[in-house]
Amino acid sequence: MPVIAAADLDIHYRIVGADDAPPVLLIHGWPDDASTWDRVADALEDRFRLVIPTLRGFGDTRFREATAARTGNSAIIAMDMIALLDALGIERCAVVGHDWGSNTAEAMAVGWPSRVERMAQLSTPPRLGGMPTPPFWHAQRQWYHWFMATARGAEAVRADPHGFAHIMWENWAPAGWFDEETFATVAASFDNPDWVAVTLHSYCARWNETEPDPRSAWLEEKVKATPTLSLPALFIQGAEDGVNPPPTSAEVAEKFTGPFDRIELAHVGHFPQRESPETVASVLRAFLSGGRPAA
Repeated sequence: MPVIAAADLDIHYRIVGADDAPPVLLIHGWPDDASTWDRVADALEDRFRLVIPTLRGFGDTRFREATAARTGNSAIIAMDMIALLDALGIERCAVVGHDWGSNTAEAMAVGWPSRVERMAQLSTPPRLGGMPTPPFWHAQRQWYHWFMATARGAEAVRADPHGFAHIMWENWAPAGWFDEETFATVAASFDNPDWVAVTLHSYCARWNETEPDPRSAWLEEKVKATPTLSLPALFIQGAEDGVNPPPTSAEVAEKFTGPFDRIELAHVGHFPQRESPETVASVLRAFLSGGRPAA
């Protein structure tokens, strides 16, 4: 995969599709890597130019300076993505994000509305207007957030990052949805020397247990102060998502004043693009082409 210097990173990325096709940025989530889009990309590359980066702290993407802060809040990742688009000469594109990528996409739309043509979010609802403390039933599913905010929890994650991530794959989607060979291949991305630090910072920052990257504080505040977006938007929800089940996105439509659709996929968990790539690709093809998606 090629590498490009963007912000304080050497970002690994790949591009598939024709150079003159409409550009689409595909942003992966946690705990996952850029390969999450492989089968979706195979189905879309005939129509779109797909830019698929590896996020900071994952895979072969690296900080160029040893002194750089190993931060992972959504706004700083959004700034990474804008720097990547700048380096590639892409002024405007559609953005599709899963999990961390979902919140990164909305931060891009808030901070640079002229650059995000339309946005699709998978599995993780928007944080527009700020993140309220979750109800107890949802906080229980988010146990790993609170676990990482403790000294002992952080120590345990450092000691066994693969085991920590594996629990999420086991619990966030229907039993048997993945094979161990696939997980092992993806988990190699978590061997990045900064994966744990970026992960810990990401989850602690979202609940104010630590400060976001100072360079991105303006954008974090702008997301909190922005209750709605007006661009064409799509939300894809797995009916059996083990961490963000359907009730967590039931009112997502209220966050958008422009064209909006919410698609709920039966028998699908938190990783729709891995669990049901053909359906996700079909939905995205319609949405990215300007039509109304249908599951």
